[in-house]
Amino acid sequence: MKSFGKDRLHEVRVELNGVTRSGSAEPRTLLSDFLRHELGATGTHVGCEHGVCGACTVRIDGVPARACLTLAVQVHGRSVQTVEGLAPEASEPGRLSSLQAAFRRHYALQCGFCTAGILNSAAAWLERVAQGEIDPTEAAVRDLLSGHLCRCTGYAPIVDAILETALAHRQTGAPSAAR
Repeated sequence: MKSFGKDRLHEVRVELNGVTRSGSAEPRTLLSDFLRHELGATGTHVGCEHGVCGACTVRIDGVPARACLTLAVQVHGRSVQTVEGLAPEASEPGRLSSLQAAFRRHYALQCGFCTAGILNSAAAWLERVAQGEIDPTEAAVRDLLSGHLCRCTGYAPIVDAILETALAHRQTGAPSAAR
């Protein structure tokens, strides 16, 4: 196991939204702070800093994780996806993913603080729906959302947006929320 000097900066290299990026971090630097302050991925929001609110949810190697409970040095050499990586920007700048577009159509965001974390969790959930692991029901979406706090929307438009996307992906066979 690698030993980290507590007062030293360590290089952290990640594949951030498909692009290799690196920066320096102390061993105690949280992933949320590293993403925002070192790499400029400011879509990752910091809410409670206790892993309760879900605002900081990112995907590490495809799995949703709380960036406020993960140390930056833990993701060295791994893939991290933030909300900035959901849209298919490379092929069509300015285009939203189908999930983001559904959020817009259903007015599923208001202040937007919790949205990035919900979108990351929902994108991973939609991939599992596409693989047939999960049946896209309202109860399943509400279970997904139980790890996220939103004080503006009342969750109904969020549920509607995620369900619409899941059902559309099932009909078209779309493999992920980014299509």
